[in-house]
Amino acid sequence: MNVDYSVCNALNFNSQGLPESLLIYDIYCQYGVHFQDRLEDVSSYLSLDPEMEILGAIGKFHLSDHVDSCFSKWTLNFMKGSGHIDGEIMETLWSGMNKVSGAARSMSKAHRQETLDDYMRDSNWKKTVGIGKYLFPRTVVDYLLYRNSTHSPHQA
Repeated sequence: MNVDYSVCNALNFNSQGLPESLLIYDIYCQYGVHFQDRLEDVSSYLSLDPEMEILGAIGKFHLSDHVDSCFSKWTLNFMKGSGHIDGEIMETLWSGMNKVSGAARSMSKAHRQETLDDYMRDSNWKKTVGIGKYLFPRTVVDYLLYRNSTHSPHQA
């Protein structure tokens, strides 16, 4: 039920008018089977745009642990429009958590949760602030090269 709530809120938040949405979940082969039925059972609380098609997939890391029949049905490799993604965003963050895991191991449950939340907020902040390092300088260089080539003082 919690995953259903999260999916509905995420898709209803800023997806009006989208014809389809890609939902990647580690156990989508089981989760997606009765997804629409669960929404109908609690329709007064959870809903999705009836026009939106939900495309389900399993992330590449987790798909290798499933039965062979899951691969062809749920792989991102054969899904048109999915691009070259692995569908494993949370797992990529775990290695960074090793920095605080030793200290968090001996903390109380509440203190551990606050520490891990703080670490993830700091990680997200660093990514947000640092994104310009990869995008902005290249854009400025391209702009200056374009401007200098089109507005040359030697042109009539």
